[in-house]
Amino acid sequence: MSPLVKSPLVRLSLLAVGLLLSGCVETTTQVEATNTASFKPHDKELLAKVRYVNTPVAAPFRRAIVTYHRKEEPGSIVVDSDNHYLYYVLDGGKAIRYGITVGEEAMAWSGIAKVGAMTEWPAWHPTPGEIERLGVPKFVAPGPDNPMGSRALYLYSGGKDTLFRIHGTNQPEYIGASISSGCIRMTNEDAIDLYNRVKLGTVVVVLEPKHGDSPFNPKLALQGGAYGNY
Repeated sequence: MSPLVKSPLVRLSLLAVGLLLSGCVETTTQVEATNTASFKPHDKELLAKVRYVNTPVAAPFRRAIVTYHRKEEPGSIVVDSDNHYLYYVLDGGKAIRYGITVGEEAMAWSGIAKVGAMTEWPAWHPTPGEIERLGVPKFVAPGPDNPMGSRALYLYSGGKDTLFRIHGTNQPEYIGASISSGCIRMTNEDAIDLYNRVKLGTVVVVLEPKHGDSPFNPKLALQGGAYGNY
């Protein structure tokens, strides 16, 4: 849901963050290669047509299997906005960790939601606020250069659309940064990988600011069944 951003300052900040965190990544991390075998022919066709620069993600934010210390149920999604990570919780104290782009603090969202809808290669319907603030059109058709990217998970809370999404991006250079609107962005390849693992109703926990605990000093999260009304 986020527009194109071309700030040199953000680029430099992202590089600095990557260098800082590179010494904090767990040595037991197993990096997962992109499994293109799971891509549909349409995915391969559109990804071959991208016009953006497919900038490699900084090493600390590449998809990896890591030891997971929190207590969310396997199959849950946990978003650590402070540290720019999204976790898909596995069995056996493990999780798949993805690097993400998140919104600037004033536009960030936190709470507990469910995946209420899922879309492959979504169109972009900017909110009135985004149209006014960013000068973008009212509608952007699906495709490789759409800011929503290859996949979108729509977050619902209390049965209502929160207007926040987990989705792909046409700006992989900003994975690991906080920019622009508040949605959670992944590389298009990672968005496809996550989409293939989740289902409607998947619980999504977006941690409050200063409550993140990765990649070190983990805290305990909510126990299963303690999520309340989401």
